Amino acid sequence: MKAAELFVKCLENEKVEYIFGIPGEENIDVMDALLDSTIKFVTTHHEQGAAFMADVYGRLTGRAGVCMATLGPGATNLITGVADANMDRAPVVAIAGQGATTRLHKESHQILDLVSMFQPITKYSTQILDPAIVPEIVRKAFKVAQTEKPGATFIDFPENIAEMQVGKAPIKVQTSYTSQAPERKIGEAARLIGEAKAPMILAGNGVIRQGAADALVSFAQALRIPVANTFMAKGVMPFTNELSLGTIGLKARDLPWFAFEKADVVICIGYDMVEYHPDMWNPDGDKTIVHIDALPAEVDEHYIVAVGVLGDIASSLRALALHAKPQREAPFRAVRKAVEADRAQYANDTGFPVKPQKIVWDLREVLGPDDIAISDVGAHKMWMSRMYRAERPNTCIISNGFAAMGIAVPGAIAAKLAYPDRKVVAVTGDAGFMMNSQEIETALRLKTPMVVLIWNDSEYGLITWHQLRHFGRPSHIGFKNPDFVKYAESFGAKGYRVERAEDLLPTLRTALTDDTVVIIDCPVDYSENMKLTARLQAMKPPL
Repeated sequence: MKAAELFVKCLENEKVEYIFGIPGEENIDVMDALLDSTIKFVTTHHEQGAAFMADVYGRLTGRAGVCMATLGPGATNLITGVADANMDRAPVVAIAGQGATTRLHKESHQILDLVSMFQPITKYSTQILDPAIVPEIVRKAFKVAQTEKPGATFIDFPENIAEMQVGKAPIKVQTSYTSQAPERKIGEAARLIGEAKAPMILAGNGVIRQGAADALVSFAQALRIPVANTFMAKGVMPFTNELSLGTIGLKARDLPWFAFEKADVVICIGYDMVEYHPDMWNPDGDKTIVHIDALPAEVDEHYIVAVGVLGDIASSLRALALHAKPQREAPFRAVRKAVEADRAQYANDTGFPVKPQKIVWDLREVLGPDDIAISDVGAHKMWMSRMYRAERPNTCIISNGFAAMGIAVPGAIAAKLAYPDRKVVAVTGDAGFMMNSQEIETALRLKTPMVVLIWNDSEYGLITWHQLRHFGRPSHIGFKNPDFVKYAESFGAKGYRVERAEDLLPTLRTALTDDTVVIIDCPVDYSENMKLTARLQAMKPPL
């Protein structure tokens, strides 16, 4: 068989369901082999959209999402989505066609050193130089991408290698496992936690990756220790649980910050430093830190670990819950009450354009606990991260490692493919929407019903926010949008425009029952951004 046919069989061996991408000249042998495969190829309009789809698919399922492009500009268009997946710890295998090996040594049409280009943004980047090594390379790419901490890998597949004959077979898939933490470390951590006067938990994305959310809730409840979660760990502790202190992650003092200020022991569980740097919550480096994760902590002067409990997170938490002395009562109850009041403050607001707090509240009201909101990057991301009351892991997707704009629309398509029975909403700014709005056609072609909720302010709102904070005046942030309702209809989708704050809730409800792709144009009042900045600066500790 051809090496390209073997390559596809190796992908089938990895249980790949979808490949997101664009066909090209240098990957035509793989494209032809896919016609006889069980794998569904999802043709996108831009390789960045394909990479974002693989990114979100990998994050939601824990199985590597796969994206593919041709050489040169096709491959470089994958870079933003691949970098996002790698920094956000989402398993992705990216594949690119390449020119024949007979012309890689010289200046040649569309030839780039793709392996070197992808190396800094992946866990493993390689080129197939012999058809006989296809099974090993594919197996390694998936193994490395899916092993904790997961990330992206890249395979460069030259066209002349793809068409060569080979007599090999896929390699058996062996699932990696995470070892158990040593009993000695469990004992040391249990002692520190039991002796703490005011402990708290900082839960990170690793809790979701390892499927340890239930163990976290049980651990917190057994020991009566409150939990703050990072942006990417929303839902690991249900917001309705009285031990939830909400989300921490803004570069400012927020309500959960006051708990960190008073805490003597911070139990970091599945915490990735890229999510929220410790100099924000441990500025003086005086906190006793218990690090519970699969791998050792990153080196940082604000993150000096007293005890590291390395191994399967869920097992570690169950062991600690049995050995550590619980608190008599949960600390920081005043913080919890303040967070609850803050989230509900604008539930009945009728101001127009609609306040960010009201948009988030209404969205939460119409979505079920297992439905999925995919946030793009922009000012709305700050509000979604802070205000959205998630009840389950992976139901509010925030890109916060690489934080790349344009992820919401393609990400929502991937979410709907992964979980067709759940409602999916892409929450995006007008700027982020326009970066990958072409994938609306992809969603309609795939028959993946979803809602795109656009926060419309006709400018780069997050950058305006930063400019006003630093200089008191904006610079070059405005632009003109199309008529989003007509734009939606031009694709064959439905479009709605919110004219009053009172219309948002019923419009969302209608859109979620339309059983098609729906775009909602919602004007947003981003004057609330600077008001929030002023509030946070003046905020006093909850009594």
